[in-house]
Amino acid sequence: MPVKPWFPTFVYRSALQGKGNEEFTRAVLEDCQRVRDQDVVGQAWCRENYPAGYTSYGSQRKLHRASATFKRLEQKIWRHVLRFARQIDMDLREAQLDMTDCWVNVMSREAVHPMHLHPGAVISGTFYVRTPEGCSGLRFEDPRLEKFRCAPPTRHDARPANQRVVTYDVAAGHLVLFESWLRHEVASNPTADERVSVSFNYAWV
Repeated sequence: MPVKPWFPTFVYRSALQGKGNEEFTRAVLEDCQRVRDQDVVGQAWCRENYPAGYTSYGSQRKLHRASATFKRLEQKIWRHVLRFARQIDMDLREAQLDMTDCWVNVMSREAVHPMHLHPGAVISGTFYVRTPEGCSGLRFEDPRLEKFRCAPPTRHDARPANQRVVTYDVAAGHLVLFESWLRHEVASNPTADERVSVSFNYAWV
């Protein structure tokens, strides 16, 4: 084959677990709602900076160390992180991956998470807790995009590996993992129901 796919970008998606996934996801939803309802500092910040939604990132972003439910979630995510790290050939012999951040996101109608990345982390991801029908997916941007200024556009029917942006549909009980330098966003939530998720970072420590 004369053309080979060098420097690929990988994204991991899987159900969190098999048996008991729906029941556990409901338990996480209850804790997400509890965190939002009790987080006075976070609510105040969101009224000023994120009026259509709620995030605990600025007020409570180490939930895996403060709640038994989120601790269990961390334990369940761990096997997926190891599987992903093996897939991308990470050499973890000199240090270990550790969950450093874990926070709640609630996107009400028209809430948006603009394009961003997670500096200082190695692997990032999101566990989806409530995903109303028709809610926005997770959109990734080709990390080379800024270097394509003089290149022609890709065809509308380009193969998936040649797309400039890719959107993953999201489903409650599933998680998505990616390397933290990969830029991503969530478009405006078009549904009347809340889209609820738990995001997290792993650092190499």
